[in-house]
Amino acid sequence: MSNTTRPTEAINLTHKLSLFSELWTQKKIADLNDYEVKLAKLKGEFVWHSHENTDELFLVLSGRLTIQLRETDDVVLGPGELFVVPRGVEHCPVAEEETAILLLEPAGTLNTGDAGGSMTKPAELLE
Repeated sequence: MSNTTRPTEAINLTHKLSLFSELWTQKKIADLNDYEVKLAKLKGEFVWHSHENTDELFLVLSGRLTIQLRETDDVVLGPGELFVVPRGVEHCPVAEEETAILLLEPAGTLNTGDAGGSMTKPAELLE
């Protein structure tokens, strides 16, 4: 598996975030073993979904993200906070304001998990 950056090159998250404006589109910025490190900008409500075979890490870089959970209280994250949604747990991300996040998931994980639908998009390489 090839890395999207050379091992001696730092990745500046602020710069990478400045390169796109699309909402709810994951941008792959690096590979980590069999995982992808991705950035996304969010605003509004996503779809309820789960990932049966993997946990999903959300790290908020700016803004505020609520991760709605069907079986427990919602989790609200601000800049510098992260939450791992356990595999199989149905969740729905909501951002009242534009929010930038970093995601860590196994390569090939669909953004909509088991839900499918019009918001399903593969991660795009951001160079």
